[in-house]
Amino acid sequence: MKNARLRTLVAIVSLCAVAFIAPHRCLYAQQQASVEAIHTYAITGARIVTLAGPTIERGTVVIRNGLIQAVGASVTPPADARIIDGTGLTVYPGLIDANTSLAIPAPTPQPTPRGGQGLLAFFAQPSTPAFSSPNSPYPPGLQPEILAADLVRPGGEQIEAARSAGITAALTVPREGIFIGQSALINLAGETPQQMVVRSPIALHVGFTPLRGGTYPSSLMGVFAAIRQMLLDAQRYDEALQTYERDPRGLRRPEPDKSLAALVPVVKGQLPVVMYADTEREIRRALDLAQEFNLKAIIAGGTEAWKVADRLRQQRVPVLVSLNFPRRTTAPNPEADPEPLRVLRARVEAPRNPARLAAAGVQFAFQSGGLTNMNDFLNNAARAVENGLSRDEAVRAMTIRAAEILGVADRLGSIEAGKIANLTVTRGDLLDRNRRIAYVFIDGRPVELRPETAAGPPSTGASGAWTLRLISTEGREYDLTLNLQQQGERLTGTLQGALGTADIANGSISAAGEFRFTARLQYEGQTTEATFTGNITGNEMRGTVQIVGRSPASFTGTRASAPPPSRTGTPPSGSAATDLSGTWNLTFDLGDQALPATLTLRQQGERFTGTLQSALGSSEISDGAVGADGFRFTTTVTFGGETFTITANGTVQGNQMNGTVSSPRGTVTFTGTRPQGGER
Repeated sequence: MKNARLRTLVAIVSLCAVAFIAPHRCLYAQQQASVEAIHTYAITGARIVTLAGPTIERGTVVIRNGLIQAVGASVTPPADARIIDGTGLTVYPGLIDANTSLAIPAPTPQPTPRGGQGLLAFFAQPSTPAFSSPNSPYPPGLQPEILAADLVRPGGEQIEAARSAGITAALTVPREGIFIGQSALINLAGETPQQMVVRSPIALHVGFTPLRGGTYPSSLMGVFAAIRQMLLDAQRYDEALQTYERDPRGLRRPEPDKSLAALVPVVKGQLPVVMYADTEREIRRALDLAQEFNLKAIIAGGTEAWKVADRLRQQRVPVLVSLNFPRRTTAPNPEADPEPLRVLRARVEAPRNPARLAAAGVQFAFQSGGLTNMNDFLNNAARAVENGLSRDEAVRAMTIRAAEILGVADRLGSIEAGKIANLTVTRGDLLDRNRRIAYVFIDGRPVELRPETAAGPPSTGASGAWTLRLISTEGREYDLTLNLQQQGERLTGTLQGALGTADIANGSISAAGEFRFTARLQYEGQTTEATFTGNITGNEMRGTVQIVGRSPASFTGTRASAPPPSRTGTPPSGSAATDLSGTWNLTFDLGDQALPATLTLRQQGERFTGTLQSALGSSEISDGAVGADGFRFTTTVTFGGETFTITANGTVQGNQMNGTVSSPRGTVTFTGTRPQGGER
């Protein structure tokens, strides 16, 4: 009887456990089924560029459960396969972008403190990189333990654009810092980061840009000193750990250091190091560092890699060649000075770089290099072919070569049974200008591609004067004026304000109001290219700004009902440009102090030149222009050993003027008076 009661009690407990566990187990099984559901496809009668052997002129690729099951000229599609007629199509291994920041979110902007004005605040350096590792003894930017795989987020417009350009996988890493972080190879599809990551880590990425915010190292010499010191410290840290592990008795345990621990595989040659270097001098410095510490180096960018091709081959250092070739970013202006010879030469030489590397026996792969229009990934690869690179090598640089350099050739880069089913399917040759991406398979599933925009004028007008507010990743705000003229799908115009004055280039707008253009901005004391992408709805626009080497910023804008002011033409009828000639006594309001200055102007028509003198020195002004809406000019000042470009915008009434002066660090107001008799 006692045993019977015990059996009954066990049965009741078991039933309760089943009642509790079963729903959770069923839910888990359903989730697994949704993830692991088998999808089988067969692309038949297609030209197949396997890169694992000869091209199959007419064959079949079978995809099952995310993998390539079979490929060949005589393969029979399974009965359960979804058939895709490949007649007239060419199947390539999925394209790989060998260096990006895709799927890495931009840091959340932080509000800018309003206190602590003055010269120091106005010209203060922006913050250091936003991604930070907890409990690291090193500042952000010197934390090699940062993992891109921990930062990856699915979806987004940039990923869609890359997929529509035929790219199926990418190496991704944050952009900022000296030790930027450890990259991950991701597939550009998946509902979770775990589904996207193919392998992590791939390499440690190193940049040679000094840290900002007054943080050491703030100079190039300091950067190399910091890198060398941390690599030496990592070697000693590893030796101390090994000694302690062999016999800990009598030894003080080494203090854990996650940053140095992350460098141990690097100094042992187990983890590659991607070094960002474009010019010959930068590449030689990187190679010297790699040779000193016996690092497994990879060069990223490599614009002038052809100049050191022999050394790259000797040290067996591959190159991730940027396809973001230099190009003219402003419209030709007969009044502008001719472009420097070095700029013209760089524009000509960049497309020749891949062919020269191939001829020298240097292994290389292609990367987008911050391209703003992902269609240029293939277009510029085609330009490399036009400049001497063989078509076969160009295709390999986007597929198997990239996979080999990044250490994933056992799963990606060619069409072979057992590999991940990443495929790029085109109508027409991949490198022909009139090609069309027909299908993109990622992890064995077709992904939706953006429909091609039909020809014809867009339904959303963009012409007019737009007032923009740009917010940087550090929370700094910049006011800009954007004057746009739209002709069909083409946008032209000017951008002026807190970041300088520039003509926009490469402007386009779709029928849905999606627009894109580039402009040369004065940012952090340097002239750099920025790409604006966004959407227009009525008289409002919003979008993001990508400045080379920085995380994306955001902007919003509104359009005034009045027509845009002309930059170089005559003022609107009934008004005339004010004569600014003479000497003006200015006062800049820096919050807790005032900075006096003297502005001397010489005006001819709507243009003026002159000088600005203050406690920061004397400088010539440039781009001076005046109209019925006011005036503007730019100049440079030196503060704390650095040179900054500032932009002034203002209005004049008689002998009184007021306005704002903007630097890459912020905006202040000013007022000015012209003594009687000072007019000329």
